[in-house]
Amino acid sequence: MFITMEGIEGSGKTTQIANITRYLEVSGYAYMVTREPGGTKIGEKIRRILLDQEHHMLDAMAELLLYTADRAQHVSEKIKPALEEGKIVLCDRFYDSTIAYQGAARGIDADTIKTLNNLVLKDISPDVTFLLDLSPEIGLLRAWSEINTGSRDMGQSRFECEKILFHENVRKGYLALAEAEPQRIKRIDATLSPGAVEDAILTELKRFLRSRPS
Repeated sequence: MFITMEGIEGSGKTTQIANITRYLEVSGYAYMVTREPGGTKIGEKIRRILLDQEHHMLDAMAELLLYTADRAQHVSEKIKPALEEGKIVLCDRFYDSTIAYQGAARGIDADTIKTLNNLVLKDISPDVTFLLDLSPEIGLLRAWSEINTGSRDMGQSRFECEKILFHENVRKGYLALAEAEPQRIKRIDATLSPGAVEDAILTELKRFLRSRPS
């Protein structure tokens, strides 16, 4: 089973991934937690390029190709082997992020993104995606609070430094995806308390796990 977490900056993905991980652990599931960009040694180097705030002039197509390169390595080295071993894979961001950020926000056409994804996905797609949804104003306030308190790396804040319109377009992209694929993408109100968000996610997750072949 392949689970992905999506959302704008400050949506609380890190907290909820920890909660899901704890549930999988105590329930005895074999699992792997990973992230994009990153997840492999090569991917971590790509991540540093993509998130470095000094790289604010990075071309949109160059950005897309770097994310695609990261995903190619990630799928081949980590995700596909773990799924073949029967593990649950929990990933912080996957191709929905590319559609929302590089598509809806950067303006790269959907066919280009789809073509690149098809080259690297090896027929892999998430079984369930949790979209932690909230307004960019709230999300960015949370993200910058974490940066100011040192719990988030200031040097890796290129997207937090984008204008509010960029983040609004990212959110619109996510909501359009959720509307198009309601069976896969579960929108969760990320303005709720962390405990309430956790309860909503685990309710959906348990339902998906019960539906899995034994």
